[in-house]
Amino acid sequence: MFQRRNPSSPVVFPSGLCRDQLIGAPSGKTGRRQLSGGPDMKRLFPLALFAAVTASMPLATAQAETAVLAGGCFWCVESDLEKLPGVRDVVSGYAGGETQNPTYKNYDRGGHREVVKVDFDETRISYADLVGIFLRTVDVTDAGGQFCDRGHAYSTAIYPLDETQAKQAKAEIAKAEKLLGSNIVTPVEAPAVFWPAEDYHQGYYKSQVRTLTRFGYVTRADAYKGYRKGCGRDARVKAVWGGEAFKGLPKAGS
Repeated sequence: MFQRRNPSSPVVFPSGLCRDQLIGAPSGKTGRRQLSGGPDMKRLFPLALFAAVTASMPLATAQAETAVLAGGCFWCVESDLEKLPGVRDVVSGYAGGETQNPTYKNYDRGGHREVVKVDFDETRISYADLVGIFLRTVDVTDAGGQFCDRGHAYSTAIYPLDETQAKQAKAEIAKAEKLLGSNIVTPVEAPAVFWPAEDYHQGYYKSQVRTLTRFGYVTRADAYKGYRKGCGRDARVKAVWGGEAFKGLPKAGS
C-alpha cells in the first residue's frame, strides 16, 4: 500500500536505492524501468515531430552550438547544466544504442545511454569549458554506472558532433586526469543519433506535478530531491573532485 504523505513533511528516502527503487518500477519488469507518470501520449507530438526532424540525423550534422553528454540520471545532468550561463536549453534523451525510437521502457536493452542534449551560446561558454564543467558533475572513475544507478545505461560518455569537438573533449579529459592524478574512464564516443526522452522526463527536477512513489504522492521536484540525496550523487562527486567539484551556478536572471 502506498501511504499518503503529509504535504508539510519533508521527503526522506533511504540511501543506496537506485532511481527505480525509489520512484517505482512497473509491474512485470525486473530491476528497471518506468518512473511513475505512466504512458505519456504528449511524446507523440510535438516530441515525435522533433525526433523526426532532428533526432533522426547523426549528431555530426547538427548545429555547432550543441553538446551531447551522458552522466548517469539525465534528470540530474539536466538540472546541473541548465544552471550554467550561456546554456540555452537542455533536453533529456537517449543515444549510443542500436535501436530506433527508444523509449524509457526499452532504451537500455537497445544499448543506449541516458544523455542530455545541451544547446549553448558559444560566445558565453565554450564547448571545452562545458565539457570541463560536466566532468566535475560526475564520478569519472566509475565505468559501471553512476552512484546508485548501475549498468551501461547510466555510464558516462561524451558524444562529439565532429572531430573538433572530439579533440577538445579529449584535451579536457587529459587536463582533468592530470588534476586528479588518476585515469578517467569517461569515453569520447563516435557521433550518434540523439532521441528525446518522453515529455514527463523533461524538467523533472523542477516539476510541481504530483506523482505516486513508493512513499506516497509527492511533487516530481520533491521526488527528484529525495532520489538525488538518497543516491549519494553530490557526496560522491565531492569525494572524487574535492574542491574542484561542481557546485552549481545560478542562471542569469534567476
